Amino acid sequence: MRIAFQGEPGAYSEEAVRRVYPEGDLVHCQTFLDAFEAVGEGVADRAILPIENSLFGSVHVNYDHLRSHPVRIVGEVQVRIRHHLMGVDDVTLDTIQCVRSHPQALGQCRASLRSLVPQARSEAASDTAGAAREVAAGGDPSVAAIASRQAADRYGLTVLAAGIEDDPQNFTRFLVLAPADTDVHPEGEGHERFKTSLAFALRENVPGALFKSLAVFALRDLDLEKIESRPFVGSPGRYLFYVDVRGRETDPPLARALDNLREVTTDLRVLGSYPAAPLPDDR
Repeated sequence: MRIAFQGEPGAYSEEAVRRVYPEGDLVHCQTFLDAFEAVGEGVADRAILPIENSLFGSVHVNYDHLRSHPVRIVGEVQVRIRHHLMGVDDVTLDTIQCVRSHPQALGQCRASLRSLVPQARSEAASDTAGAAREVAAGGDPSVAAIASRQAADRYGLTVLAAGIEDDPQNFTRFLVLAPADTDVHPEGEGHERFKTSLAFALRENVPGALFKSLAVFALRDLDLEKIESRPFVGSPGRYLFYVDVRGRETDPPLARALDNLREVTTDLRVLGSYPAAPLPDDR
């Protein structure tokens, strides 16, 4: 299996890959878009990409990519994220003037950075491990990175502060993506808890329209786990709604709910029906 992920060696996405496919061949991608295209074009068999973090919220661009690329969600994994502040050998907290990392990591450590290095500015990088690699290559004691322990070890950096995420319950949910023509749940046999992810738009932006679309689930006692809205590109003032609902796409109650939903919405797409990850614990 060839598994695409965004980032350099030592990225948190690499840890997610190893959780799901410990023997998979890694396909490193510079951007999230590159990883989606790798699966859509057959360069990779799967991609594992972040979709939401428990502290800093959703990775919105990946919601957009889910609709615009020929992929299907076939699984998910929750990864406990532990951030570390690191720099070259002679760095100290007092010498740091700049901290580099992915915007999500910087956001997850805002309070800690204000306490540890109030004098430092934040600088966005394409990924956490890439920031660590750049700091190691630059050799500048005024520049630090936020990344994983694996990244510090890989690039020979000194950890100045460990576990600097603002809350210890810091988890990122990653989606496992396959080509769109993959069977509905080829990797889910034997699992009891499934979820199905959907995207749709309202037919009319009138009072009660969203209520009617969600009522198709409530009337069948189907549990909604998440709802997220995104602007509908090309239609100002309209929104796409992304919904996670408990159950398999092929379960009779959910299948009937989807039939009903098609009557009251437009652009409905089932993004995947897949085994739900265990609820996060402090791993």
